[in-house]
Amino acid sequence: MSDREKSNPISEIGDERERILIVDDDPSMRTALMETVKRLGYSVQGAVDGMDAIERIARFRPWMVLTDLKMPRLNGLELIKEVRTRAPQATIVLMTAYGDIETAVEAMKLGASEYLLKPFSMDVLERVISNLKSGREDGVPLDHPPHPTENRAFLTQDPGMIRLLSTIEGVAASQATVLIQGESGTGKELLARFIHHRSPRAHRPFIAVNCAALPDGLLESELFGHERGAFTGALIRKIGKFEMAHTGTLLLDEISEMNLSLQAKLLRVLQEREVDRIGGRDPVSVNIRVIATTNRALYREVEQGRFREDLYYRINVFPVTVPPLRERAMDIPLLARHFVSQSASRNGVAQPTLLDSASAHLQRLVWKGNVRELENVMERAVLLAGPGPILPEHCPPERSGETPVLSAPLQQPANGSLWEMERELIFKTLARVKDNRTHAAKELGISIRTLRNKLREYRETGRPLSIIAP
Repeated sequence: MSDREKSNPISEIGDERERILIVDDDPSMRTALMETVKRLGYSVQGAVDGMDAIERIARFRPWMVLTDLKMPRLNGLELIKEVRTRAPQATIVLMTAYGDIETAVEAMKLGASEYLLKPFSMDVLERVISNLKSGREDGVPLDHPPHPTENRAFLTQDPGMIRLLSTIEGVAASQATVLIQGESGTGKELLARFIHHRSPRAHRPFIAVNCAALPDGLLESELFGHERGAFTGALIRKIGKFEMAHTGTLLLDEISEMNLSLQAKLLRVLQEREVDRIGGRDPVSVNIRVIATTNRALYREVEQGRFREDLYYRINVFPVTVPPLRERAMDIPLLARHFVSQSASRNGVAQPTLLDSASAHLQRLVWKGNVRELENVMERAVLLAGPGPILPEHCPPERSGETPVLSAPLQQPANGSLWEMERELIFKTLARVKDNRTHAAKELGISIRTLRNKLREYRETGRPLSIIAP
């Protein structure tokens, strides 16, 4: 223990400021945290481990205990149990460099209010303390761990889309289940994140599960979790997505792809707010907000017996339809420039200028693959343009039918032939969608048949494949 901490006796409680106890066995980390907390105007003490913290709690009476996870004598999870017994009113924040979602769930169940993964900046700590104090003063229960989420902007200048976002901002503040419908590639998941980030759960978990990406058996385990030994290969206990999303938002992406038997189990979870792990004995309570997406008309799926009517009404509390890109022509130049910038940065090349003629050309295309297709097209255009501006001929031709993966050779890029670029793009897309050819074809804006033909062509040529990043 440092001389500074020795001079800060346990019995010092005369300071009427809010008191925060820092528990960390790393002296430099402990000192840095204490200095930050002092600068924020709090009274602070430091403890070298969990046992030292317990000795200080009764006399120091902290409002907050900020504790490390890995410590000698008494670790962070054990300390949380002790704090909950000895000072149940205290707010607890757990810090760890070894964090995973199961540790977060366990910490939450024991009573932690926040969960920080090291390394974190002091600005993050300040924001966490401020949010917790504001929540307490507003009467918001503080018994949930956070989950880092990415606040991505929803780019639009289309008047209809702006009105939709304005409406959604109001709904985001509620607890209502939202059903987002729209064609593939329109940005349904991005809209779900938009809702989450504008909700009271913004600093809580956002967990997404693609119902179309997993076989039914695996999807059940992914959603609800399983106990060790529940089935062959269940070597450890697995926490399901519902538990991971506790206190936050769960996105059920492409919910229409879920089979009827699993729909029945999902309905029970949504009604009871309890999850039964596969092989488990006792249900686990969950507090979540559900957002579902689909690229099909669910009411038609209900009429044809492929989707449960009672589940449909359960999730169709606030339906939203995202318009396709062809109905948002004003957004095409805006999004195209954004994707050009992203692609140039990702590929390490100078950002080319998108000429007005190319922008106008893009607005005349059909965009069956919507925003996702536009993103792929702009990446190809950046590579084809080289050091020059993006011209209309760097984009797909104006014609009915599907967009070709790549147009006829326009020039020889510095990093390989167009044939190789086309092949690499296809394999990158397949890797990103976990070899789901249906999804890959939609992303590429081509038919399944064209994709199969392309893959057969690559096999028959026998030319070696370059390394494909997922």
